[in-house]
Amino acid sequence: MLKNTKTVLLTGAMGGLGAAIINVLIKNKWHVFATDINSGVFDKYKDNDTITPVLMDVTNLNSIEKAFAIITEQTRGLDAIINLAGMLVVGSVAELPIETIEKILEVNLLGVYRVNQQFLPLILNRKGRIINISSETGWQTAAPFNGAYAMSKYALEAYSDALRRELSFLGILVIKIQPGPFKTEMTKQVESLFSNAEKNSSFFKNPLNKGRRYLPEVYKKAHDPKILAYTILRALTIRKPKIAYSVKPDKMRSFLEKLPVKWSDALIKKALS
Repeated sequence: MLKNTKTVLLTGAMGGLGAAIINVLIKNKWHVFATDINSGVFDKYKDNDTITPVLMDVTNLNSIEKAFAIITEQTRGLDAIINLAGMLVVGSVAELPIETIEKILEVNLLGVYRVNQQFLPLILNRKGRIINISSETGWQTAAPFNGAYAMSKYALEAYSDALRRELSFLGILVIKIQPGPFKTEMTKQVESLFSNAEKNSSFFKNPLNKGRRYLPEVYKKAHDPKILAYTILRALTIRKPKIAYSVKPDKMRSFLEKLPVKWSDALIKKALS
């Protein structure tokens, strides 16, 4: 049983951001319960006493309950939950199958809901903090062909705000992290996602093709995951953290948000025509 140790549950541990977060946390004396749907989490983190790998599918309540049982064998309390697990979808919300929309909401929104609800007793035992990883798209006007992802993050923002206000009565802090582009496998795969969306589209092949051409430059300007990891560490340890941390948002998208919506609509249409 872990005692006198800061403990954190992290979802999505197998990704590039997950690895960066874990490295920063263990360097700062945290014990990390590294959870992921990918069983490779056991091989990746098997040789470190400060990391406990746990198999967990955030879309499956039975899987979450099994993870809860494993974690409660080692600790009666959590100092933090970091909800990082997520997925990305590219395509038109006029064309994407409803099953695709359901899946991204299951992971990016309801997965967070399930995990927080299941592990809340452990957070209460330590008066811990809940970190929900949103996105810059959670506060920006939704971009074309990114609508499914934006829907999930808009909803996550609303959930996080409600949860923050409710759990304040119990002395629990809920913090939103809103990253821009970072150098991860998810960011890399956007180009292939655009290619597949273009292939499957009946109405938007040309705009999707134009959008794909901008992606290498976006990835080139993406940031080191360590920046996000240290922001999370600060949110976990500072006495009075911010409600939300915007971390390296894309400059062009941020600029468009400052314009009248009709102007930004016209600029986006011109760029993709």
